[in-house]
This record gives sequence, structure tokens and C-alpha cells, in this order.
Amino acid sequence: MITASRLSQTQEYYFSRKLREVRERIAAGRPLINLGIGSPDLPPAPEVTAALQDALAHPKAHQYQSYQGIPELREAIAGFYKDHYKVVLNPQTEVLPLMGSKEGIMHISMAFLNPGDEVLIPNPGYPTYAAVARLVEANIRTYDLNAADHWLPDLKALAKTDLSKVKIMWVNYPHMPTGATATRAFFTELVAFAKEHEILLVNDNPYSFILNDTPISLLEVPGAAEVALELNSLSKTFNMAGWRIGMLCGNADFIQAVLKVKSNMDSGMFYGLQKGAIAALGMDKSWFDQLNGTYARRREWAWKIATALGGEFSDNQQGLFVWVALPKGTDAEALADRLLDEADLFLTPGTVFGSGGAGYLRISLCVSLTDLEAAHRRITEKKISV
Repeated sequence: MITASRLSQTQEYYFSRKLREVRERIAAGRPLINLGIGSPDLPPAPEVTAALQDALAHPKAHQYQSYQGIPELREAIAGFYKDHYKVVLNPQTEVLPLMGSKEGIMHISMAFLNPGDEVLIPNPGYPTYAAVARLVEANIRTYDLNAADHWLPDLKALAKTDLSKVKIMWVNYPHMPTGATATRAFFTELVAFAKEHEILLVNDNPYSFILNDTPISLLEVPGAAEVALELNSLSKTFNMAGWRIGMLCGNADFIQAVLKVKSNMDSGMFYGLQKGAIAALGMDKSWFDQLNGTYARRREWAWKIATALGGEFSDNQQGLFVWVALPKGTDAEALADRLLDEADLFLTPGTVFGSGGAGYLRISLCVSLTDLEAAHRRITEKKISV
């Protein structure tokens, strides 16, 4: 059977392939430490799992649920945005729960992109943006990010190019993989840029509470709702990656367009998950303080690992990773392979995120202090550096 032509430029997701190799090595008895993946190892709050368990007794828990989520979940999402971002959303029309924000990337793309439309995608950036663009047969235009510009796009340079076919611009701040942040001033410029060129802005915002005391939303900018949507997720903020709960917020007309796609591709989220999500979204500041205290301690060891490898890093990165600049000319993929083979350590080479990631490694904070200390010890004992 011949597969669809859209698959000719689409490969299996890097982490899908690499994690299979990691599992095979573990199954073979290797003492592998995975520093590559941003899947939180910490549990959700007890209140969250209790809400899920209690929901199982609801008489309608096992029936099909609304494609838009139960009203209480939409209200909880709107309340979360009001409390933490000072953004007022109509829970009936401006909020759409998702089965993970990754799902939303596909739904948004299917709702707005025709074959041949252009999409602006960050380089380096989350690989799914490009993969989905290929699947819907849109044309990819990367915009380069670099350390000298604080990993922010040069909007003036972009404005000098032909943007007439650009339909969507993906942005992601706090940025993955670099941990860079955007200011409200930059978001204001970004919204003006999108309005001038009639581009739909989508900010992918799952990391704004990790190692960050001042989370911001693109939707805080006056007028942003005219041209913008924002994806968010419970995966990182509330240690619920496997629960697959995300959200899309913004312009009611845009949300309705995405719902047309979503309602034809899946059914409503399991009732128990929705009740757990409501409990998570209501957590107070102590939850974030405790979580970030843990990540701050882990980050210190990730910095030691980076230094032991001969790398450099910014100490104000946000999110679940440390982005490490290797000495000029270093082949990050070769170093990652060496770490895997000689020290049983899996770190992510920056090239996974595009050519702009060449010469970088990414270290995950989603492992225990014990494992981070052990990783540092293996590197120093085996004298692996560049």
C-alpha cells in the first residue's frame, strides 16, 4: 500500500525514535539516565488525584463528554487566566479545552492553513510546528533566533520580506529549547506586526510558571485578541503530562473555527480528567513556590553538568531545561552520542530543534537530584568534555 504523499517529508518524531533506543538500552541492563525529555517526574498535587478518583463515582463519568469540556472546566481556565495573567476570557466562547496542547497545533493548522499557505516557524523551535505544517501541506518559512538577539525574532527584518502568503506565525515564550523570555513590550510589537501583515499569531505558552515569578500571556496586550490565540497546558505547570490536558484561549471566532476541526476528530475529554484539571487550576501560590524550589536545586546541578562538559549557559533561563552553548565548532550530536555510549547519559542535541540549535545541548530538569549528581559524576570520572 502506497502512503499519502504528505508523509514523504515527515519523519517519525525524534523523541519517539530516541526513547525507543533508550528503553532498549535500559531493558538490556544499562544504567541509563535520561536528561533529554521534558516529562515531569514529580506527581500532581494530592488534591488533583483525589478529584479524579472522586469523579469516577459520578453517574455520567463514563459517558461521552462535551467537545468543549464541561462548563466548570472552561470557567476554571478563565479564572486561571484572570488570576495569573490578568486576562479576562469568556468561558463560553473564548476557551477551548484540549487533549494536550500538541493536539491544538494540529487543529489550529487544519482550521486555518490551505496547501501552499506559508507559516512562520522559529529556528530553533519546537519540531512539531514544522511537522504539522508539512502534514497540512503548508510551506514553512523559518525565522532565525540567536543568543545575540536574546532569542527574539527580528521583526523589522521580517517586515522587509514578502509576507503576503503568511497565514500563521508560531511563537513560544518562555521559549523552548532556549529558556528565553519575552517582555510585554516585545509582545506589543509582535501584535502590531501581526495586525499590519494580517497574520494569525499563536503563542505556545506551557512554560510560563517554571522558574519564573512573573508569568505573562500574549493575550495581555491590548488588541491581541484581534490577531492572536494562545496555547497553554497543565503538563509542565502541574506535573500532568500524561493526563493530556491543554487549552486554547483567545478570539471567539478563531476558537469556533478550531472547534469545527476538533469536534470532527475526537470526542470530549474523560470526565475524571476534567475534574482533576479543575482542582489543579485552583492551586495557590504555595504550589508554584514548592515546584520551583525543586527545579532551582536541580538547575544548579544541571549547570555543573554544563560546566563539566565545557559549555556555557545563561543563568536566567526559564522552563524545564538548561540550554548549553558548546565551544565553537563542536558537533553536539557527536557529543550526545558519546555521552550515551560512554556514560549512559541521554542529552538532547540542539539540532533536533533546527539548524539554529547547532552547537548546543539541552539538559532536562525532570530527573532527581540523585540522578543529576550521578550524571555529573560519570562525566567527570570519564573525562567527557569538549
